Amino acid sequence: MSCKSCQSQHQRNFGAEIAIHFPGLKGLEKPLVWLFPKPLVCLDCGFTEFTVPEEELRVLAQGTPL
Repeated sequence: MSCKSCQSQHQRNFGAEIAIHFPGLKGLEKPLVWLFPKPLVCLDCGFTEFTVPEEELRVLAQGTPL
């Protein structure tokens, strides 16, 4: 598969920890949503993509904790 941004074949998967927080001052009252994806990083342009798991996606969509 080639990079969606620069079409390079020079990509690699990595392990990651990502904490997503809700925007604005109201977001400070909500818990962080932790993700542990395996992002695919283009090593030429830096474009990165990963999928948010269904349960965490529901939390982000509804704004309520698990």
